[in-house]
Amino acid sequence: MTDPRVLVGIETSDDAGVYMLNDGTALVQTVDFFSPMTDDAYLFGQIAAANALSDVYAMGGVPLTALNIVCYAACIPPEVMGEILRGGAMKALEAKVVILGGHTVENDDIKYGMAVTGIVNPEAMITNRGVEPGNKFILTKPLGSGIIATATKAEIAAESHSRSALQVMATLNKDAAEVFGAYKVYGGTDVTGFGLLGHAVELALGSNVEIHLYTAAIPVLPGVRDYAAMGLVPAGAYSNAAHFGKFIDFDVAVDEIWRDVLFDPQTSGGLLFAVGAAQADEVVAMLLRRGVAAREIGEARSSLSPLVVVW
Repeated sequence: MTDPRVLVGIETSDDAGVYMLNDGTALVQTVDFFSPMTDDAYLFGQIAAANALSDVYAMGGVPLTALNIVCYAACIPPEVMGEILRGGAMKALEAKVVILGGHTVENDDIKYGMAVTGIVNPEAMITNRGVEPGNKFILTKPLGSGIIATATKAEIAAESHSRSALQVMATLNKDAAEVFGAYKVYGGTDVTGFGLLGHAVELALGSNVEIHLYTAAIPVLPGVRDYAAMGLVPAGAYSNAAHFGKFIDFDVAVDEIWRDVLFDPQTSGGLLFAVGAAQADEVVAMLLRRGVAAREIGEARSSLSPLVVVW
């Protein structure tokens, strides 16, 4: 189906769909839900909501309303589902998003998430397609949530490492998005299931640029490299490597552990936005002032073929 009012559809693997309402306003729509990665029902609800809301922030939009999506197992006490929904509601309240209702189905496995609607000025919309040579890339959350979750399931992860990862996942990208809103963002995405490298490839393909990432600058959660060295890497990381690997060129100094971390599928990861080189330091400083753990991790270069180069 095609319609001239559709500004962003499925063609460029962007984070959400965008539909024009009038010259100054477009709808941003997205949906995401998944199974728990923690036994803490309240915290899981927060993470699932933060993850769903993130796609609107990644498009440069402001989320307004949400609908809950719930798969519940009949064997689970109702108060557990209540805690999941309470977690989602509290995160929506923090984002100033109104939950209008939702839908539930009985299922063998618990799943929770949201369908989210927001608005964006079409002139300020952020997509995979606008990155220009010379832009600098800023990442707003450390990597490794998938590896930490795998180590936690294996009962090997330290409690402090698991708790740190969960808190990062539960953190909204709202503050980061508000800071970026004061600057020109040429292109961007949030880092989720495809890992940092998969989403960087989408930006390279969408914008027809070569993206250079520098491992020395990339933040990771505590313990991640140690767990990766033990082989505690989720299957999704290997799927990402198989799917996106042909678009990636690793320097010989980038070891196998770093490759696993960079392909690690993230849940409710940070924003990966491209800004002008002259503004990059100022943007990072403003993000840090708002409590966002931002780092400049790479740059875009002109190229005859889209590629991600890792140093």
